[in-house]
Amino acid sequence: MEQLLQLIGKNIDVEISGKSFYQGVLIDAGLDIIVIYQEQEFIYIPLVHVQHIEQSSLPEDLPEQPPDVPIHFQTDNISYRKVLDNAKGKFIEIYVTGNKSIHGYVTSIMNDYFVFYSPVYNTIFVSLDHVKWIIPSPPHLTPYSLANQHFPVNPTSIPLSRTFEQQCKRLEGNLVVFDLGDHPNKIGLLVKMESSMLKLVTANGKSRLLNLRHLKTFHLPGVS
Repeated sequence: MEQLLQLIGKNIDVEISGKSFYQGVLIDAGLDIIVIYQEQEFIYIPLVHVQHIEQSSLPEDLPEQPPDVPIHFQTDNISYRKVLDNAKGKFIEIYVTGNKSIHGYVTSIMNDYFVFYSPVYNTIFVSLDHVKWIIPSPPHLTPYSLANQHFPVNPTSIPLSRTFEQQCKRLEGNLVVFDLGDHPNKIGLLVKMESSMLKLVTANGKSRLLNLRHLKTFHLPGVS
């Protein structure tokens, strides 16, 4: 932790899971998350996905003092969960899987997942373990320039369970989409959830067993 704190205010290179690289000024660091400032964006990166961090080898060319961080904290110690909690009601961009990020806002935070509302996917259940980064949207900007009435002010009508696995179990018998539908085998009827393995019947009528621990998000198509 002390080694990270020594890099605050310096230009750093960060590699995260999936071979993604970022370069920016380290603004803050906690036990499980860092914040970098890159090209007028604040990027919140959970440390569980950080492969390595090093001071940039490029010539020192720090930007002007960045504005206050957009997700404010109630204490001096930043943490992943505090970031999510303070992000409620703020439009943010998150990256979890595949080649696309998701825009919307956090509505609820449970034990090991959170509920995210997206104007494209509606209500999504997102595993805390698989979020690669969070980027707050600029003030007064909404995703796709949609008016505020396109976003629900109330939490989802779907009953919530304490854990990602329990929530998946609760939705047995529904058509579900895992990992934003990045593969046809992750879209289908959720028949059974047991011991972190789920039985899914896909569009061609075939049954498949999926390991929940490797699934990052799921949502019910068309359900808010």
